[in-house]
Amino acid sequence: MTETRPARGTRTPNYKKPLACCLAATALASGTGLAFSAPAAQAEPSNYRFDFGSGPVEKGYTGVSAADAYTPERRYGFNTPEHMANVSAKGNGVGSDAVRFLEFGTKSSNTFNVDLKEGLYRVTVTLGDTSRASVAAEGVFQEMNLTGNGATASFEIPVTDGQLNLLVTEGKVGTAFTLSALDIEKVSRHPQMDPTIWVGGDSTVASYYPLDSSAQGGWGQLLPEFVDSEKFDVRNMATGGQIARGFRNDGQLEAILQYSKPGDLFLLEMGINDTAAKNATTEAEFKEIMRDMVRQVAATGATPVLVTPQGRATDFVDGVHSSVDRWYRHSTVALAEEEGIPLVDLNVLSSAYFTGIGPEATLALFMTGDTLHPNRAGATELARIVTADLARQGLQ
Repeated sequence: MTETRPARGTRTPNYKKPLACCLAATALASGTGLAFSAPAAQAEPSNYRFDFGSGPVEKGYTGVSAADAYTPERRYGFNTPEHMANVSAKGNGVGSDAVRFLEFGTKSSNTFNVDLKEGLYRVTVTLGDTSRASVAAEGVFQEMNLTGNGATASFEIPVTDGQLNLLVTEGKVGTAFTLSALDIEKVSRHPQMDPTIWVGGDSTVASYYPLDSSAQGGWGQLLPEFVDSEKFDVRNMATGGQIARGFRNDGQLEAILQYSKPGDLFLLEMGINDTAAKNATTEAEFKEIMRDMVRQVAATGATPVLVTPQGRATDFVDGVHSSVDRWYRHSTVALAEEEGIPLVDLNVLSSAYFTGIGPEATLALFMTGDTLHPNRAGATELARIVTADLARQGLQ
């Protein structure tokens, strides 16, 4: 049988799969636990829908309480339920309750485990009440800094060892890390990720929630609007306030290195926060940290691409926008030339665009009272400029 796969970025479940998997998937109970019309010894489910917490279980979901430990018979559950707690949540349906992770960290053993056959899966998480939290699986970050109660995000992940291990972890110290719902859909029996555009950066690049309607935006968040989803997935690992050293050392680069491969792109924009005195990063140090990152990614076979940050909305002199001396840009440009890697000089490209539309229209592309952070419309324009230059260089 020829395997038919849904387009990336969709959640269409009507792709072909073995009959046993279909039967198992449709046998999910609407209460707690799984119910199968055939003996449980038959095929493992390929799809799951979990509703976490102690409240009523939403129809079509399997209820999971914080006390539900993983067992081979159940095929799912918490690895250390003693470090979990049931909590309420302000959402509706599956979002009306959640579980809270009392121990966390990308390397924590306090995970929710699900037995899955080898393959590629699309995982959709819905958080409970939390101001900012990240999602980790298989020991590395998968989604960064989901903000606001009930935030939702999806990602694809290969499973090769028979089990998915997932938890909600640090986004902001001191906040609750909660999970309301988890949907798992098998995309392919082959555990290979599609060509992926990995994005690293700061608050001008990061994602904001809800992803489809946020007032603020980062160009990494809006990049999928300009990328052919049949050719590339986009994984945005950028976070607000980030510096090059932090991106390299605190887990974001680690996730990219675990999955990147020939055919992937790694877009890296840093410099805005590196130049702040509080971060104590000299321009020479910044350049060498950036060099280390692009070399590590290049060693996986992926193509690193350096991107320079756009300037401030107010960087106009006599009607011309220019910010070429900001954000360690000169070192980023020099590094691209030294390493022989592509450069998207978004700083210069965006300035040309801002000059063309003028100061008033430029200011309208930024958050109110903020000359640095783009709003959704501004992030969309920056994403358009980035992808146009990638295409110009033959990288898409």
